[in-house]
Amino acid sequence: KEDTDLDLEWLLKVEESLLLEDEQKEEKPYQPKMIKLESLKKSDHFKLVLDGKKTHTNFYSIFATKNFLKLKKNTLLISFVVKKKIGNAVKRNRIRRKLKAITQKILKIKGAINTNYTYIIICKTKSYTEKYDKIFLEMQKSFKKLN
Repeated sequence: KEDTDLDLEWLLKVEESLLLEDEQKEEKPYQPKMIKLESLKKSDHFKLVLDGKKTHTNFYSIFATKNFLKLKKNTLLISFVVKKKIGNAVKRNRIRRKLKAITQKILKIKGAINTNYTYIIICKTKSYTEKYDKIFLEMQKSFKKLN
């Protein structure tokens, strides 16, 4: 009897541990592959994108066209442009960093940004003073509108 009791206890423990492992596997959230942001280099490429679809907000303007360059997997062609009229270099770089961080966050949402498109984001002065969350929501809507 003692052997069967030990066997039953052991079986229950094994079964319980297997159930815990299954629950842990199910709880893993969607983990997208890291998408690398690449910038446009040539003025001809900028001109092609600027002729495509566009959307404007108080914080930026987004221009988009289908990819015309062959890219590696997990890359997105996107350029951030800040005019020299907007503050000094520190201010311009801060705006650029803020918008890049927002696009990285949006990329983690499945299907929010179409990677088969090339984008140009022209930043405006208001994006410097506005809160991150407000720009994030606005940018999500803009990318939805373009796709």
